[in-house]
Amino acid sequence: MNLLAQRILTLEQCFRTIERERLRGLPMLNPVLSVQAVDFEAEPAHGLALGALVTPWFMNLVRLPLVAGVEMLALGDTAPRTLGPCAFDFIGAHEPALGPFEACSLFSPMHEFADQDAAVATARAALEH
Repeated sequence: MNLLAQRILTLEQCFRTIERERLRGLPMLNPVLSVQAVDFEAEPAHGLALGALVTPWFMNLVRLPLVAGVEMLALGDTAPRTLGPCAFDFIGAHEPALGPFEACSLFSPMHEFADQDAAVATARAALEH
């Protein structure tokens, strides 16, 4: 398994654990949705990957470091990041099982999505550039 695939697997496992252990039974979860990393692509020059994360409670753009030492925003700090012709405000985040990453909220909560396919299609549209 390559490095990008390993990091995506870790990302999905981390958020499935959050769903199961921290959010189980909460009304903000859309029960027809599941955790899925969407269209992550490595940016080797920056040592990170960019993609979207769909969960039953949010959809975020995510900047995920692929190797240790990649400079990420500090927890809670924000900065604009360019995606194609647009700039999005990302916030520094951290999960113990994943490490530091940056996220940009697209949707929360996720009740307007009828199914996983609709959520993934929306995530893909947000990533087009």
